[in-house]
Amino acid sequence: MNIERKISEHLHKEAETMECPPAISKRIEQSYSQYLQRKRSGIIMKNRLIGGIVAAAILIPTAAFAAPTLIDMVTRTPMTAEQVKVDQVGKAALEKLYSAFPETKSFEIIEASNAKGDVFKPGNSTNVTKMKVNQTSITLQEKGGTGKKITLHLHGGTGEIEHVDQENWEPKAKPLITLSNQEIKAKVDNLIDKMYGNVKAYEFAMEQMENPNQKVWMLNYIIKGSEKPFYQVFVHDNAINLTRVGGEPAPSHIKVEGLFTRDGKPDYSYDSILNDDKLFSLLKMSPTEFKQELDKGKSVADIAASKNISKKQVYEVIANTQVEKQMQYEQNGVIPNNNRSKEQMLKEIEPKLLPVIEHKNETPQKK
Repeated sequence: MNIERKISEHLHKEAETMECPPAISKRIEQSYSQYLQRKRSGIIMKNRLIGGIVAAAILIPTAAFAAPTLIDMVTRTPMTAEQVKVDQVGKAALEKLYSAFPETKSFEIIEASNAKGDVFKPGNSTNVTKMKVNQTSITLQEKGGTGKKITLHLHGGTGEIEHVDQENWEPKAKPLITLSNQEIKAKVDNLIDKMYGNVKAYEFAMEQMENPNQKVWMLNYIIKGSEKPFYQVFVHDNAINLTRVGGEPAPSHIKVEGLFTRDGKPDYSYDSILNDDKLFSLLKMSPTEFKQELDKGKSVADIAASKNISKKQVYEVIANTQVEKQMQYEQNGVIPNNNRSKEQMLKEIEPKLLPVIEHKNETPQKK
C-alpha cells in the first residue's frame, strides 16, 4: 500500500468522526474549486467535496490549506494587535488597507497570526514536493463586532497580499448575493482595484456554482492574452473571498499598459520593465507621453536619443531597477538565492534588456 493510499484511508476515518465548521467549509469550497479550475478543460465545474479533503482541512490551519495538499507541518503563532502594528509586513499591509479603505482606520484588529512550516504536496506515488509556508493573517472588524469585517492573508516574507476576505459590507437587508450580476461585479472590481490596482487589465468571466444549499458565484479575472485566471473570487452570502491564483500579474506599478503589443494585446513583460519611474524621470516624460511616442513607431532608444540621452543611460536605469527587484526576491526567499553579485546580475541581464530598449511596434497604433 503506497503512502498516498494510507494517508487517504486515515483521513477518511478521521472525517467520519469530525464535524466541519462552516468557515472551514467555505475555505474548502474555494480551495477545491481553484484546484478543479486549474484542471478543467471545457468541463463544467462540479462542486463536490470528498471526505479526505474535509478531514485534511480540519487538521490543517485554514489559511495555509490548498486542496491537493495532504500533509502540512505548519505552526501558527498568534499575534497581538500591537505586534501587527510594529511588524514590517503587518504594518505595510495595514497602511495599504487604510489607504484603500480609509474607514478601516477605525476598525479593531480582532485576530492575527503567523503560520510557518512545510507543506508536502504529492505528485505521484513516488514524488512528493516540499513547499515552504510563511503567511501572516490579519482580521479587522468595525467596533462592536457585528459590522464590516476584512481579513488579509499575506506572504510573510514579501508582504504580498495573497487573499482578501471581505464580509458584511452590504446591509443585512440586502446582502451581496442578492444584488444583480453587474452590481456584484462592480463590488469585486472595486475590491481588486483598491487592493491591487489596474483591474481593467483583466478579462472577466462569471458563473454560478452548482451548490443546491447555497448560492455561490465564481468570478475569474484573467490577464488579457493568458489562459489561466490570475484572480479567482467567490461571492456568497454577504462576503467576497478574493484569491490570487497564480501567473504573472499586470503589476500594480504599471502606470500605463500596452506600451508594446503582441497579437493586438498588451505585452505585460514589456510593460512591467518599462513602467519604471526612474526611466520616466530620466526622459522627463509622463507615462502617457512616453506611450504616445512609442505608438508612433519609435523605440525607447529613439525617444532617448531625441533628448540627447544615450542608450547606455537608459539601460543602466532599467537594469538597476530589475536587478534590485531580483535581489529583493532572493533576500525574501521568493526565489532561490544564487549568491551572485549585483555586477554579475547586471551583466547577465544585458542581453535580455537591450532588445526591449531597441524594440519598435511593427505597425504604429492608430489614434
